[in-house]
Amino acid sequence: MTWQRVWPSTGRSRIVLTGSDSRRDAECPSPGRGASLVEDLQLQEAGIMGSDWAGLTVAVVGVVGTLGAALLTQNRADRTKRLELQAAAEQRREERQHAEALLQAEQDQAHHREGLELRRRCYIDLNTASRQFLTAMTNYLHALRHNSDVDIEASLAQLEASRSAYRDTYSEAQMISPRPVLHASSIAKTQLNNAYGKIKQLGPSLSGSTAELQALENELHQKVWPYVGEQKVAMRSDLGIEPDD
Repeated sequence: MTWQRVWPSTGRSRIVLTGSDSRRDAECPSPGRGASLVEDLQLQEAGIMGSDWAGLTVAVVGVVGTLGAALLTQNRADRTKRLELQAAAEQRREERQHAEALLQAEQDQAHHREGLELRRRCYIDLNTASRQFLTAMTNYLHALRHNSDVDIEASLAQLEASRSAYRDTYSEAQMISPRPVLHASSIAKTQLNNAYGKIKQLGPSLSGSTAELQALENELHQKVWPYVGEQKVAMRSDLGIEPDD
């Protein structure tokens, strides 16, 4: 009888008895060797599983890295685009503000020119009306001195028309003139009205009285004309014109 031991992959040993009469197979476990084989199998399985997990981890990390890189690249591109849009919007805002400032400056200049032109025409009318009013009073005194009814009536009508025109232009000047011009024109107006009232009151009774009428005329030149001149200086100054020498 002969013993033969075979180790299959099942982890169990086989004892084969051979002899002249019969052959018997008997399977019996080998405790020491079987445990060792089980451990080896477990280690191999653990190694296989470990390598599988390592490969899976590497694959996951690779995918996450790829996705992260793509997301980071997209995020940077979005941020760059956002900064470009913000810079463009800021530039447009600055350009719009600059354009609005230029427009406002042009409007202010146009308004200033319009106001200056309006005051210039008003000052011309007021200066002319003031002098014509004063001249009409002088002509009325001359007519009284010559004691001519025709001349007196004509000069009186001219005086009233000149006074009315002066009153209208002065009212217009009050609406647009600055304070210095208003102050000077107010003093001139007071002197003109005082002279007019005195001439209207004393004139008819002094008809033919050369000396008294000459005194009134001298009073006009001494007390009224200087204030009309000061009014003109104030108006020229407001228009930016150099005063007369």
